[in-house]
Amino acid sequence: MKRYAYGLTLLTGFLLSGCNLAPVYTPPHFLLPESYRGSEPFQVAQPDLMISSRADWWSMFNDPTLTQLENDLTQENPGLQGAIEQYTQARDLAAEAQSQLYPQISTDGQLSDNRQSVNRLFRGSQTMPNVQASNELLGSASWEPDFWDAIRNRAHQQKRLAQASAADLETVRLGLQTELAADYLAVRGLDQELEVLRHSIVAYEKAVEVTQLRYHGGIGSGLDFARASSQVNTTQAQLTETALQRDLLQHAVAVLVGAIPSTFTLPAGKDVAPSPPDIPAGLPSALLQRRPDIASAERQMAAANAAIGVARAAFYPNVTFFGNAGFQSWGWNLLNIPDTLWSIGGSAMLPLFEGGLRRAEFGTCQWV
Repeated sequence: MKRYAYGLTLLTGFLLSGCNLAPVYTPPHFLLPESYRGSEPFQVAQPDLMISSRADWWSMFNDPTLTQLENDLTQENPGLQGAIEQYTQARDLAAEAQSQLYPQISTDGQLSDNRQSVNRLFRGSQTMPNVQASNELLGSASWEPDFWDAIRNRAHQQKRLAQASAADLETVRLGLQTELAADYLAVRGLDQELEVLRHSIVAYEKAVEVTQLRYHGGIGSGLDFARASSQVNTTQAQLTETALQRDLLQHAVAVLVGAIPSTFTLPAGKDVAPSPPDIPAGLPSALLQRRPDIASAERQMAAANAAIGVARAAFYPNVTFFGNAGFQSWGWNLLNIPDTLWSIGGSAMLPLFEGGLRRAEFGTCQWV
């Protein structure tokens, strides 16, 4: 009868281990009204989760300086390093949740020397020693059968949150890379503008000389000379303002690549004009499905779906099996059969009243 009872218990455990209380997850899709009359090539986007395989898009500008700055940003930017650490933490949490699916095995050793009081209460035989040693060598194992898939859904939840964190990391990376490229190209644009202003000042100064000669020769008015001088002053002021804007953008580039702005110098590239790549007509719409923020939102929704299964499983008993075995003796000769000890058992916990906590947690998961 005991064998039949054990077999029935194991069979029941295996059958219950397939009870997944999480809803079947269906990725969100775009709902079109029946009256929609859109263009023929319309298709449902599939967010690209393989975000780690993106190419170095800035290489399309064929600028070695920009490529070097982008590589420095990847290695030195503190904001990006912080996002990488957050992703690493999310992966560790996923691994921690996954480890709960397996039995937990540990070992414990204890050595102690104990003295009892001579005048202790209820002292037994007067011949018992007051000083005794207690040495133990134990091994423990525990396992929680995942009857309601609570552990498995918790692992799925953390795994999907780690995937969302990876997408968030790519969002930060892509944003910083884009900002660096925009600032660098703006600096190169200001270099071209500064070169034009310098040439303009030289031409305007020659015009001032001509109007001054005409004025002293009596064939020109003082108004023409004043206008030419004002034009030179205005262009010089514009040159100073443009140079200041370039310095500010250069400092922004230094901060992005993790350099000290006061020691960072971006050489003037008056002859450097990065050529923009050719953008096909259908490329911007196709890039929408590669946006990492869209992938992050989808993964967070999948994690919330797994959290519903965890909240539902909290209404059912939580069963754990455990066992201990080892040796205990007052001396050092522990590995003897008379010194062995062991214990085996199980526990089950079912919440009866918690003031609506479980129902509130389940309701929170439904509205995430």
